[in-house]
Amino acid sequence: MERGKAQRHGGNLSPISSPHQPRHGHPGRALIALLLALLLALGVGGAPAAAATADTTGSRCTPISETQAAALFERWNGALQSGDPDQVVALYSPDALLLPTLSAEPRQSPAAIRAYFEQFLSHAPRGRIDSRVLQLGCNEVVDAGTYSFWLDGDHWVAARYTFVYVFTDGAWRIVHHHSSLAPNPQAA
Repeated sequence: MERGKAQRHGGNLSPISSPHQPRHGHPGRALIALLLALLLALGVGGAPAAAATADTTGSRCTPISETQAAALFERWNGALQSGDPDQVVALYSPDALLLPTLSAEPRQSPAAIRAYFEQFLSHAPRGRIDSRVLQLGCNEVVDAGTYSFWLDGDHWVAARYTFVYVFTDGAWRIVHHHSSLAPNPQAA
């Protein structure tokens, strides 16, 4: 019998039964069908779920190096130093979520993000990365760690951060930005 080919017996396909099995079929046939369906749903044994150069939607993956990913923060920091909230907001996706350092209010629209940065930029912030972990994916980058800001020309403020960038409409945009003040090390 050739693998993958049905065998014909007198023009009809029928299960082969033994004296110990009822004629209605093999008792494990339902289990085998269930396992095959599960394997196919998981993408095992079928066509690959996605090519190495495409994401699950079929979009092409835009390559990015760690150096280029790190430069996304420098671009954002440069926009802060411009003092122009519109330059900062332009780096965020229209549907971005900002959980800011100096406000308890989540910002979920360009207008709300702009309102936060109008206030924050009044402190003339200059940021630096203190520690980071970069995770690069297909059209997305996660940059997380600790950073500090020189504020009002006289003191540093330390915070923890996460930026999630997505490559969309030909540019890297921030879709999620969470920043929270670093806990006091003496309180731990």
